[in-house]
Amino acid sequence: MSISIDTIRIGKKYYLINYGERHEFIVLKRISEQNFLLKDLMTLEQYELQEFIQFGKGNDFELFELEA
Repeated sequence: MSISIDTIRIGKKYYLINYGERHEFIVLKRISEQNFLLKDLMTLEQYELQEFIQFGKGNDFELFELEA
């Protein structure tokens, strides 16, 4: 079952599916109530969560915590 953005915790690893794209990341810090600084686990690039949902949430939008 997918989790809510409200349950994201700093230092945890997650993956997000939106519009058919899957992104795995670790949360580095909270920027605002609904925005976080993330580090991609594959490319090590840093970006903000809002970049993934700036064009809306697709019908396939899901957020999951990666198992340790």
